[in-house]
Amino acid sequence: MTDHNSRQATPAIALLAFACGVAVGNVYFPQAIGPLVASGLGVSPDAAATVVTATQFGYAAGIYLLVPLGDRVRPRRLLVTLLALTGLGLLAASSARALPPLVVASTLVGAVTVIAPLAGVLAAGLVPAERRGVVSGTLLSGSLAGMLLSRAVGGALGDWLGWRAPYVLAAVLSFTVAALLARMLPTLPPSVARAPYPALLAAPLRLLRTEPELRRSCLYQATVFAGFSAVWTGVAMLLTGPVYGMSVQAAGLLALVNAATMLCTPVAGRLVDRRGPDRVNLVCFLVVGASAVVLAFGGLGGVPGLTALVVGTLLLDVGMQSGMVANTVRIYGLGADVRSRLNTAYMTCAYLGGTAGSWLGARAYGRFGWTGVCALVATLTAVAVARHVSRRNAVTVPSAPTPPAPASSKPAGWSPS
Repeated sequence: MTDHNSRQATPAIALLAFACGVAVGNVYFPQAIGPLVASGLGVSPDAAATVVTATQFGYAAGIYLLVPLGDRVRPRRLLVTLLALTGLGLLAASSARALPPLVVASTLVGAVTVIAPLAGVLAAGLVPAERRGVVSGTLLSGSLAGMLLSRAVGGALGDWLGWRAPYVLAAVLSFTVAALLARMLPTLPPSVARAPYPALLAAPLRLLRTEPELRRSCLYQATVFAGFSAVWTGVAMLLTGPVYGMSVQAAGLLALVNAATMLCTPVAGRLVDRRGPDRVNLVCFLVVGASAVVLAFGGLGGVPGLTALVVGTLLLDVGMQSGMVANTVRIYGLGADVRSRLNTAYMTCAYLGGTAGSWLGARAYGRFGWTGVCALVATLTAVAVARHVSRRNAVTVPSAPTPPAPASSKPAGWSPS
């Protein structure tokens, strides 16, 4: 791609980053208003947490079922349609009168708000290979902005106008972004317009089976994202519980403090471009592990506890988001013509991990308190580190040479399957 074409892609990438923020925010603002949903619908906080789990499960399902369409349907049409459906789903959630309809609507919202993985694939095709780390970091910065601001704005707006107001605002933003994309996004052809939909659905499973680097990236992100989701599900319970006795707005403000992490993902992208994803992954694991230790002091309450929560969540966010940049660059290097399907496998695994983390985090907090949530983060991080170390050992320790097999042991034309 020429410099001129690269410059032309810049406005589209900026718009896609904004769209990522709006869409990703729909997955995360329910974390901040869980206690309000519980009181508004007359259910327990644990029951209200199923809204978060349902949204993340829907997101994982939508990634698997809808993101492969990025290789078949024109990107602009697909993104605009999904955002319009997201807006309708959010309006349905805002009008729910009981928990079951809200859970159903939340699942549907999660399924259709899968803009970020589609935008990542589209942006990767707009820039040369040597800029994909920076572009991935830019889009992740947009997603991170949505993640953080949605919790802050959702908590504040929910405190002021009730838990339904954040859903209405999110619907308005989704419709607005749909209109902007319809007007400003360039018309591009799909990657494999003739591929049948069943083949697109089967492809991520096949890629998981045949691509060890994809499996490794999926495990890394699933474990770290599970810890991330556990913390942000539990922290709302901690801050609104007896230790702090704060409003739900406090959880949103805590997320807003972590807006500084938006500056880290482009830096992580440049480091990945220069040093490779493996080194960045290892540093990120160490950062996330350190965050679990720091976060444990958040159970103390008072100023020391709040300080630990601010520093710990900051470390957690930096580690999770920077590791995602490294994993994304690794999988995009596996094949330009199957990026949507690679991203489908990767993001589905990541959000299944996040869904499990939200569920486990709520249960760990209910049974063991905040310490249980922190121990869960440490355990999940240890799993990722163990996999990373085992892979490095396998690479650095050469195996004994295998003697050549007799010519008669393989039939002519034999190949491994």
